[in-house]
Amino acid sequence: MKLPLVMGSVLLVAACANPAVIDRAKQGRAGFASVENGARQSVGAAPAWNQSASDFEETRRRVHAMVNGKTVSADTAVQVALINNRGLQASFAELGLSSAELWEVAMGPVPSVGISISGLAGDVTRSLEATIVGTLLEIATTKSRTQIAEIRFRQAELAALGDTIALAVETRRAWIEAVGAFETSSLIGRTQGTAEAASELAVQLGRTGAMNKADQAREHAFTAELAAERAAAQLEAQLAKEKLLRIMGLWGSDTEIYVPDALPSLPGRPRAANNIEQLALNNRVDLKAGKLELQAIAMDYRLTGQTRMVSDISLAAGAGVERANGATETTPSLGLEFEIPLYDTGPLLSKRGQMAYLKAANTLAQTAIDARSDARMAYRELTGRHSIARHWRDQVLPLRNQIDAQALLTYNGMLTSTFELIADAQEGLGARISAAEAKRDYWLSETDATAAIWGGPVSLSGGNEE
Repeated sequence: MKLPLVMGSVLLVAACANPAVIDRAKQGRAGFASVENGARQSVGAAPAWNQSASDFEETRRRVHAMVNGKTVSADTAVQVALINNRGLQASFAELGLSSAELWEVAMGPVPSVGISISGLAGDVTRSLEATIVGTLLEIATTKSRTQIAEIRFRQAELAALGDTIALAVETRRAWIEAVGAFETSSLIGRTQGTAEAASELAVQLGRTGAMNKADQAREHAFTAELAAERAAAQLEAQLAKEKLLRIMGLWGSDTEIYVPDALPSLPGRPRAANNIEQLALNNRVDLKAGKLELQAIAMDYRLTGQTRMVSDISLAAGAGVERANGATETTPSLGLEFEIPLYDTGPLLSKRGQMAYLKAANTLAQTAIDARSDARMAYRELTGRHSIARHWRDQVLPLRNQIDAQALLTYNGMLTSTFELIADAQEGLGARISAAEAKRDYWLSETDATAAIWGGPVSLSGGNEE
């Protein structure tokens, strides 16, 4: 049986496929290279996309070697999160779904084959009909629809990169907050040791009558207050560490990690760029995604405008085989269905496309304004936080150290009382905690500057959010 029309239809459908796009889309980790490169450039760490049991096992061994029983730095915490956080892995799966959609569109319309047999047993006439049904409209618009799908896939790449940057920023902030909490607890602990020694001395002085009960009670009260403050600080530190563990995706024995007791020293100058606003406009992933959205909407409604008069066109091509009285006859068939709408949807679709484009354009414009503002605020906060932390470090703490040294001398020379020594220690503790918080706020503001340039959550609150 010869079926030239059927074969021609198959070839027509096959010709619509885009081999180059298909080759890119069907790769196991399609689009992930751009996410890796963007992550290295923005946050200095590369994510991993785990797709199999062996991938997850390799990541588990890698993470265990990096953290188990070790003191974890901020960079290590970020790297672990980018390869081990399951929420990020789900985001990468979304990228995979987008690549599958692109692959499907690039393949072109899928023909359907229909076979019908007519005639009852014993009839002198039997017919066998085979048809290949494709959609002419899909065939005619495959190229345009593939271009739109490619844009959507690029948006998915940017979305995955945005999630990666956001996770890196969140991890670094959690590490800073955890270490800052442990530093505060350590400062209170050192002062608590001095207070406990003074409290014990007050007991001895009380026995000799050299200190009255009121003064003894004041010193005991200060010691008790410090114990409560340290317990609260230790609890806050443990909770902050648990938040960090969750973001890093750690559980079981891998939670046996440590963080430093103090944040890094303040740098000599703030790590900020005067052109931070331009950097944000050039690098923010949400701005890049917004530009692609405009392009996709324009193409989508241009395609819709071209085909709006056609509600449904389908092609049925094939051949019918009839057998009657021992004779076989092959008849090619071609069916074309064309439905004319009852009204012209052109103005409706034109307005819908115009409004969709205007919505996306204005959203992008507002996002650009917000990005500029975030960048300016991040720069001002970074430089301001550095100035404040430097003032505490260079001006306040040296004076407090001098006061503490003189207070100890006068106390040892019996020129001042234990109560006065404790009062000076209490004031010194407050200054040291404030200095540590100012240093923490600087490091948080530096993380916010990264988010302002590349994307991700920008708190701009110096650790005082929530």
